[in-house]
Amino acid sequence: MRLVPVPDPSSSGILLLLEKADSEVLFFFDPRVTVEPGPRMFERMSQVVRDTGAGWVYSDAAGHPRIDYQPGSIRDTFDFGPVVAVSVKAARQAGIEAGLRWGGLYDLRLRLSERTPVVRIPEPLYSASAIEARSSGEAQFDYVDPRHRDYQIEMERVATEHLRRIGALLPPRFPPVPRTAEEFPVRASVVIPVRNRERTVLDAVGSALSQKTSFPFNVVVVDNHSTDRTTELLRGVGDPRLVHLVPDRRDLGIGGCWNEAISSPRCGRCSVQLDSDDLYPNDGVLARIVEELDRGPYAMVVGSYTMVDFSLKEIPPGLVDHREWTRENGRNNALRVNGFGAPRAFDTAVLRSIRFPNVSYGEDYAVALRISRDYEVGRITDSVYLCRRWEGNSDSALSLETQNRYDAYKDWLRTLEIAARTRAGRSKS
Repeated sequence: MRLVPVPDPSSSGILLLLEKADSEVLFFFDPRVTVEPGPRMFERMSQVVRDTGAGWVYSDAAGHPRIDYQPGSIRDTFDFGPVVAVSVKAARQAGIEAGLRWGGLYDLRLRLSERTPVVRIPEPLYSASAIEARSSGEAQFDYVDPRHRDYQIEMERVATEHLRRIGALLPPRFPPVPRTAEEFPVRASVVIPVRNRERTVLDAVGSALSQKTSFPFNVVVVDNHSTDRTTELLRGVGDPRLVHLVPDRRDLGIGGCWNEAISSPRCGRCSVQLDSDDLYPNDGVLARIVEELDRGPYAMVVGSYTMVDFSLKEIPPGLVDHREWTRENGRNNALRVNGFGAPRAFDTAVLRSIRFPNVSYGEDYAVALRISRDYEVGRITDSVYLCRRWEGNSDSALSLETQNRYDAYKDWLRTLEIAARTRAGRSKS
């Protein structure tokens, strides 16, 4: 047995490799990576293909554990590593969409996953050189880079057809946002969860309090038991519009802090996100966001942001406007990518009926997926937010263990959402 390089991921390139295959199992590898097979790699992966009936098998590498595949692992960035074993028979039966320039292997993987197991072997079967030298904080924005637009459009089409085949595709039909009889003390609340951000929290709070609107608003800061000077600094703010909440519980993640904010009787009709190290670029953002929420009316609005360094100088990729979102297919494509964008604003009544999971990563993605299942999401494509990148960011330089945990959790969220959408589709048919 031998490794077969995949220099051409087009439909025709993958089909040619399958047609020329003269064994039951074909071992694809990334030609950009130097791979050193372990003593039983070929034997072990072939054995798992036969024993499980898998169409696609991958494994850990020396010093590089991976995560298990789930139904929600449909993103084209899933890390299988540079070596995968494919059942030739299953691949030939599954087929590949014709005319793909980059997505041949992606399409094959999704089609195989519909018919056969995708199996991870949690054993280091080979060693490999690394090809990703960037930090996790840099790599996460690849899918919104305009230089990759044609690639992303093709990948979206492949993922969309997969969702259609498994019955999880949502049509662009949106019920109206339900009216609420709840009473709110102000029209909007800027919500800022915070823990130990003495360097930045007053900048964020000042940015929110400086907003100019024709309606009353407040700023709800959920101070998650900070141990630096954050609490002291917040108590020194003399503006009565600042609502400083300290939860009774000490086991809250960011999602739990958001639940504290929206449950507060002082929360406004609209809940608008601002992270504790970020800023609004001008004093008209809050009015703009609330106006967009009302225009739908939408249950949720997502804006666009500009990446800046700590001194607020623009850095790559600059404007992140999520142009991949379309009204017709945005909530389907959201299952392929890892985020919705920022800042996010919500109809508080809708948000209270859903709530955030009590985690500090993916909590916003979970809520956005859930809302988008039922309601239309409004978008603002010009920059209304300055997103600071600095050493204090929670996602600036993640360890492999943390990246794996985060990726597995978001895959689980997608698995849950795909199951719910599939079930809802069946109940309507």
